[in-house]
Order: sequence, then structure tokens, then C-alpha cells
Amino acid sequence: MAKILEEEAEDEAEDLSSSCGCFFCAMKQPDARLRRASVAAFFRELPYSEDDDGGAVAAVWRAAMDAPDDPELPSLGAIRCMSLLLARAVDDAAWRCRGQNASVPYYAAHVLGTYTIRSSAHAELAVAAGAVRPLLAVLGGAMTWVERRAAARALGHLASYDATFPAVARHAAEAVPLAVRAASTCVSDVYTNYVALALSKRPKYQRELLKRGLGGGVGAEDRKAEEWASQLQCWSLYFLSCLASRDPSSHVLICEDPVFLRELCRMWGGLANGDSPAGVGLLRLLCRSSVGRGAITACPDALSGLCDLARSSDDWQYMAIDCLLLLLDDRDTWHDVADATAPCLIDLAELRRLGPRRRLGDAITSALLLDDEDDHGHEPELGAGAREAIASLRKEKIERKEKEEAMSSDELLERKLLAKEKKRQGNDIFWHGEVDRAIELYTEALELCPLSGRRERLVLHSNRAQCWLARREVDAAASDATRALSLARPANTHARSLWRRAQAYDMKGGMARESLLDCLAFAGAWLDSRKHGRQRAAARGANLKKLPYCVARMIGKQMSVTGLFAGMSADGGNVGRDNRMPRCSDGDDGGDEDEKDVDGDDCDHDESEEEFYETELRFCRSGTGLPIMAEETWSSRLARRKKT
Repeated sequence: MAKILEEEAEDEAEDLSSSCGCFFCAMKQPDARLRRASVAAFFRELPYSEDDDGGAVAAVWRAAMDAPDDPELPSLGAIRCMSLLLARAVDDAAWRCRGQNASVPYYAAHVLGTYTIRSSAHAELAVAAGAVRPLLAVLGGAMTWVERRAAARALGHLASYDATFPAVARHAAEAVPLAVRAASTCVSDVYTNYVALALSKRPKYQRELLKRGLGGGVGAEDRKAEEWASQLQCWSLYFLSCLASRDPSSHVLICEDPVFLRELCRMWGGLANGDSPAGVGLLRLLCRSSVGRGAITACPDALSGLCDLARSSDDWQYMAIDCLLLLLDDRDTWHDVADATAPCLIDLAELRRLGPRRRLGDAITSALLLDDEDDHGHEPELGAGAREAIASLRKEKIERKEKEEAMSSDELLERKLLAKEKKRQGNDIFWHGEVDRAIELYTEALELCPLSGRRERLVLHSNRAQCWLARREVDAAASDATRALSLARPANTHARSLWRRAQAYDMKGGMARESLLDCLAFAGAWLDSRKHGRQRAAARGANLKKLPYCVARMIGKQMSVTGLFAGMSADGGNVGRDNRMPRCSDGDDGGDEDEKDVDGDDCDHDESEEEFYETELRFCRSGTGLPIMAEETWSSRLARRKKT
């Protein structure tokens, strides 16, 4: 038996010596035992070779992407090999510039991130191979933004496992500032060092990486660079979130930079990385510590950003509300937070279910009225806006509720009928151009309408929002539209209110993201409504072929100004120079009613959606820069929203 084993070992050595030793030949070995031996030998030798002319590291990356959970290559030394290659690239700039070695660090870091995405065992192999130190060096700027993107991803995965977190946390004092800087500067870095450069000045290997499997010329290449910049930011924030969730002491380091906190809520995954909570995810973790709550409360821009996100149709709206509730639950921060956010939060007091959260409106009411339970005379008095907001909330949610509970059913019915008549009068008055009087009538109707009349109150708030738009009072319009959307079931699904709030945010300026998301939600609601087979719009002979021009143009405008690089281009990336969208008049191709449209319904049913009913989504392209977007764009976003 010993002789047989000795002969097999000699045969194996002979077969290995006859092989060229490259990864491709090793993987083609038909004998599994010989293949494993050849691959293991290849991984042992590769870190010490002079160049990677055969593209072996890229081949390992493709194998990892195809089967990230397959333990074969990691067990044969792939992870150790990639760690050594990355360390060599960091230490030896001359080697990195030789042959095809320029792309080796990118692929090596990507292999580490891919194999550790779901496997704690693979993460332990990476830590044992010493991957943390070179990954931190890459994140810190030892190489370009392309390699930093892959390094941030790998570090986030290593920090997400109990077994490997201590190895990463050991370097927290160094890692946190590096990740903060990467998240803060990645956009300007990518724009300055790639997008703004002439094609001849762009690094060749970076162009090859970005153009891999990509068509569409320079425009597509720039869009890919923007997507990668967003991913670098999101993965840097994810890395910070992993540290913050497991080590509260890291909150001190994260909160040291007030500029970072100020910008954090505006960092979002965009449409390309919508699955990432990005900045608001990290903010919610910071709100779980007294250090984080104190730092966020002391940053007015952070509170303002949370309020804007809380009153949007973003998929992560509930996280912003979570942050504000955590801040209000702390007696040390309640006063400052309530003073800054109460006028916005009361618009959300009717929310029930949002994402995974239940009874959010009740939680908001309890948090804002928390001051009623205790005597805090030593604290400074709230500002006039906050006092008025909390007083109106108390009147609506407590005093009025108790009053209506004591009424008979006949009294409630009478009030409901009176409210309906006031609404009818308001609609007529509005159409005659008496906007101020219409506002008064809608307000009277809201005071009469029982709290149980959710659908009726939704329409009244939405109609009053249209009146505020006509007067160009954008804050009041956004407030009423938000209240209407909070009353909708599910939340944020009343199409007209979405469109009205989108216009209000557009008029206000500086809220292009919120306006865009409302436009997308409106398009999603329209797309969803076609599936119900409504026929009344067809009976009216409405033009059903196009989304209204003003909606398409609004989406085009807001997409251009919400791009990561929009603020860095010469013209700011604006579509047109006007600050407001044109009216949807009867003469437009979309067949929408004009700006003086008000809801006449007493329920959630929205006839405006019927006017856009068609079998195929298509944008009209009547203006400069309007996007042509496939139905799948809206379908995928709508599917994501339905999951929550």
C-alpha cells in the first residue's frame, strides 16, 4: 500500500511538472484530485510572479462571481492568494504598473468581497490571511477610487460577522475616518479624476473595467462611473454601519465630523442602488446612542434632512421617522428636536402602516405630546411654530376624538353631510377662481368631517393642497398633500396628492430628490391602475397614449438635477431654466385636467389615474432632454414598494 501511494505521488508530481501552471489549464484538469493540486500550486505561486499577463486574477473573480458560496477555490488558497496580491500591490507601486498588473488590486479586492458576502467561514480565511490591513490601505487612498470601491465592499462584509468583527474593530480608530472620508469625497473624486477628464487622459485599465460588457459609448461609460461612485459611497456607509451597530464606542469617531453629519441624510443610493438605506441607515444607528443623538440634535441640517425624508415617498421614509422618534424619546434632546420638527411631524400623525412599521401615527403623537406628561418648567419655551403644531395635534388627536366619541351616530352623520356640502361649494368656488374662499370652505369641511371619515378628509386635504399651489404657498401645499398621503391606505398611494406634492417640492427648490420620488410613485400608481381594467376614461374619449407632458418633463428635470454629478457640471445638469413645471392643460397630449383640478370624489378612487390608462407605458418626447424609460423601470420600483 505504501508503494502504491508513493507511485501516485510521483505520478501527480510528474503531471504537475508537465502542466504550464496557469489557472486555466489547472481548471481544465479532468481528474479532480489533480485539478485541486494544480489550482493549489497556482495560488501558492501567483503572489510572487512578476505579472498577470494571462488575466488569471480576472478569471478567479469570474469564478467567484459565478459561485460565491462554493468553498473549493477558497479552500485551495484563493483568498490567501488575493490577500497577498493586494498587499504586494499596496507595497510595490512599480510591480503594480507592470504589464496587466494595474487591474490586479481591483480584482483581488473584489474576489475577497465576493467570497465573504454570505460566508463567515470565508471571512475567517480572509482575516487569517491578513486581508484587513491592505484593504484599509486601499480605502485610505493607496490606490484610486476604482480599487476603493471594491475594498469598501470587502471591509463591510468582514465587519458584518461575529467571528471576524473583532479583527476589523481593532483598527476602528483608523478605519472610521477613512470610511467617512471615502463616503464624503467619492463623488467629487470620481468626477474630477475620471468623468471630467478627456478620454485620452482616463486611465486605460479603468476604462476597460467600466466598459466591460457595456455598450452606448462615452455616455454609458460616464453613467457607469456615476453608478460606481454611488456604490463606493453606499458600501463605505455600510462599513460604517457595521461598525456602529456592533461597537457603540465608534459613534464618537463617526460624529466627530459635523460636515459629514450634515451631509449624511442627503447621501442616498439613488435609483441605481435603491436597496441601500445609505445615509439614513447610519443615522438611525447613531440615534441609538446618547452621543449620536446629541450630535444629530446639534446639527440643524441633519434634522431638516430627516424631516424632508420623513415627508417623502422614499422607500426608507420609515427609517427617517424612526430617527426622529428615537430623538424625541430622549428627554435630553426632546425640546430641541420637537422645536425643529413638530411642524413637519404633525403631517404624519395619521400614518398607520409604513414598511415594517405599524401605528406610526400613534407613535408620533405620543412622542410629541410627551411633554404633557411631565413638568419641565426649567426648559426654555418652544418656538411659536412648534407650540402651535403641538397644540393643533392635541386638539385633533385627543380633544376632538373624545368629543366625537361622545356624539350620537345621527350627529356624526349630520356633520359628515355638512362637510360634504362644504366640499362641493369649495369645488365650485375654486373653479370660479376664488381660491381664498375655497380654502376657507375646505377648512370648514375638515373641521366638520368626523375623524372616522378618512377618505373624505383625504380628498379635502388634497383639494386644499391644490389651492395652496395656486397661491404658490408651497409649504402649506406640501403639508396638506402629505396629510392626504398619510390618510391613504396604503400610505403614499393617492396619485393626485403625489403629483401635487411633487409640484410643491419643485417650486420650493432644493428638494429635487423628493419631487422626483413623488413623480415616480405617481407613475407607479398610474401603472398599477391600468391592471384593474377601468373603462370610464376610454368612454370619455381621453387620449391614453402618453403620460402627460408635464409629468414626463418633471421626471426628466428632476433626474438631471439629482444625479451625483449634477452639481459639478457647468450648467448644473438642469433641463431648462424654469423653476416650475408647466400646467397640464386640456391641450396637452396627456389629456390631464389643468392645474385648477380638484377632487370631487368621496373616496380613495382617483379619476385622474384613469386618464392615463393604457396598455403600454410610453413617455412623450416633446421637450429637450426628456427620458425614454421602459415599463420595467416603474415595475421594479413598484414591486420594491409593495414588499414593504
